Amino acid sequence: MTAIATMPETRGKLTEGAPLAPLVWFKTGGPAQWLFEPKDSDDLQQFLRDLDPAIAVWPLGLGSNLIIRDGGIRGVVVRLGKAFASMEVEGMTLRCGAGAPGISAASTARDHGIAGMEFLRGIPGTIGGAVRMNAGAYGREVRDILKSADVILRNGDRVTIPLSDMGYTYRHSALPEGAIVVSATFFGERGDPAKIGAEMKRIGDEREASQPLRTKTGGSTYKNPDGKKAWQLVDEAGCRGLQIGQAQVSEKHCNFLINLGGATSADIEALGEEVRERVKAHSGVELQWEIQRVGDEL
Repeated sequence: MTAIATMPETRGKLTEGAPLAPLVWFKTGGPAQWLFEPKDSDDLQQFLRDLDPAIAVWPLGLGSNLIIRDGGIRGVVVRLGKAFASMEVEGMTLRCGAGAPGISAASTARDHGIAGMEFLRGIPGTIGGAVRMNAGAYGREVRDILKSADVILRNGDRVTIPLSDMGYTYRHSALPEGAIVVSATFFGERGDPAKIGAEMKRIGDEREASQPLRTKTGGSTYKNPDGKKAWQLVDEAGCRGLQIGQAQVSEKHCNFLINLGGATSADIEALGEEVRERVKAHSGVELQWEIQRVGDEL
């Protein structure tokens, strides 16, 4: 009997030993022991309910802000597809499936004259990931617009968690381990679609001009310390262009690490730690990772 035969039945797609590198921005990292792509929320609930509680579950969005280590991820990686990318508008409220990209949510809000969500244009991942990490950009963050999130817990129960219970701090939520966001309800205010669109264009143009978006990168590497900019601390510590193997600190934006083509996840993580050490030695500030690092080393 193979390992896959011990897994719960599903209407979705379950793949053993699935490569994950193609699914993340850095294009590095090992495989998933199992990759599960549920058919819908009911399928996800039933699968988690029937899955051995000892098996870890980890959600994967668009693969930004993420290093998957070279040994891969043990347990089940859950990837939400098109069935989790729906959008519904009611008045000034926008309900988004967790698999929808941030830019899609911002565009839907614009089309319906809902202001306040323009910053989602600058969020490179999915709504699910943005809700989990309280993602933010251009002066706003998810907690400024979230009303509630629908979450499926590790045991398969589905719950609605209001903003007040999300435990949000800077780039962090109190969602329990193994919980998977399946949708979120946001609120905005009435606005002019043309003005909303102009603000979204400004954000898009600014990102294009300042960030290495056309490289194999992971987004912002470090959280901004209180009153300081992470990129500036990295630059002042002499780390612009610093390289380990084929991993490099971007010369365009020092808070981005890039894979020049042949980097391993170990190279990228080692470079990130070297930068942290140099910044600490130069300024006394201990930078905290914003990019999530998961899985096993080789």
